[in-house]
Amino acid sequence: MTIASYINPESLHSSPAFTQVVRVSHAADTIYVGGQNGVDKSGQVVGPDLLSQSRQALANVQACLEAAGAAIENVVKWTIFVEEGQPVQDGFAAFEEVWGQRPNPPAITVVFVAGVGPQGALVEIEAVAAVPVS
Repeated sequence: MTIASYINPESLHSSPAFTQVVRVSHAADTIYVGGQNGVDKSGQVVGPDLLSQSRQALANVQACLEAAGAAIENVVKWTIFVEEGQPVQDGFAAFEEVWGQRPNPPAITVVFVAGVGPQGALVEIEAVAAVPVS
């Protein structure tokens, strides 16, 4: 069941990496995933670069979604915090690996910040997902 409409107004830039507006229009459970850093189960930062940390942060988001009965394709909104000076393209590359060829990418906000999470962390990713009510 499709519970969301993905809208890219003609007057705005269109990108295959994100959607400008997502409207959830049917009965759905909303899942909010708190900020996930690129840390392993022990809380240690997984690598010194944005690509490896983004991969791990996205894996952590997926684990949270699965624990709540959702999947990555249920995400309707990402908020991504990246430490200033980091190459945001590396974060997008990790997203493309995870998202793959799925249609209707979520809405996205990327914010550059002075720092995130534990020492050495370069990225933090939040997600909002909408899952059809069964």
